[in-house]
Amino acid sequence: MGSRVEILNDGGFRSDGRRQYELRDMTIDLSQQGVADGSAIITHGLTQVLVSVFGPREAKMRSQTMHDRANINVEVGVAAFSTGERRKRSRGDKRILEMAATIKSTFEPVVQTSLYPRSQIDIFVQVLQQDGGLLQACINGTTLALANAGIPLLDFVCAVTGGVHSTSPMLDLTLLEENDIPHVTVAVMPKTGKVTLVTMETRLHVERFEEIFRLAGEAGKVIHAEIKGAIRERTSRLVGTMGSGPRVGGGEEGAMDEY
Repeated sequence: MGSRVEILNDGGFRSDGRRQYELRDMTIDLSQQGVADGSAIITHGLTQVLVSVFGPREAKMRSQTMHDRANINVEVGVAAFSTGERRKRSRGDKRILEMAATIKSTFEPVVQTSLYPRSQIDIFVQVLQQDGGLLQACINGTTLALANAGIPLLDFVCAVTGGVHSTSPMLDLTLLEENDIPHVTVAVMPKTGKVTLVTMETRLHVERFEEIFRLAGEAGKVIHAEIKGAIRERTSRLVGTMGSGPRVGGGEEGAMDEY
């Protein structure tokens, strides 16, 4: 059966007016959310996610205590109003558990857990609105929330979803596009050039995969610039509030340049 939606028209435009490689508008809010040590609200187009980080703090259960490093816990919740589907997803839903496990495995090599032995870092992801690229939003939001909480990272993690329509590669897919074309989510560390995640739920020809993989790496650098700019602005505001003088952000900007 053919698609009910025109994914890419003759002029090279997608259903929302973007070009093939054009990313959706991205907004970031790093203001304090409740009692979390660090939080972030991120939107990619109409997809919106809230991530809250608590810790490092003392491990509550002995079974979760590690003597040489911190344990990372991830929980994902989906608001009932976030999607048009009637099915309600609970925290025990298989898909939700898989997403939480994916986020955990993505950040375990990146967070410097060895600095916090016998402790735990809790990451709570709340999906507020869904319109494609959900995993990429969760990963990018987690990067922001961890940095906002002051937890040391080896590098930022920047994710983007890509797919192929016919022979045309596309980036940052909407929900309609994800439902219609094979796609893959890639998470990269722009500073080191390493890849922390590649996940694919549909079949994709190896030649197309190589092209999408390369494009996703380039898109990760664009997202990295947005994330870095938001954290730099947040840090400068905090330092200014502390009354450190008229010149703000000298040491912090130097530290941010490491990422």
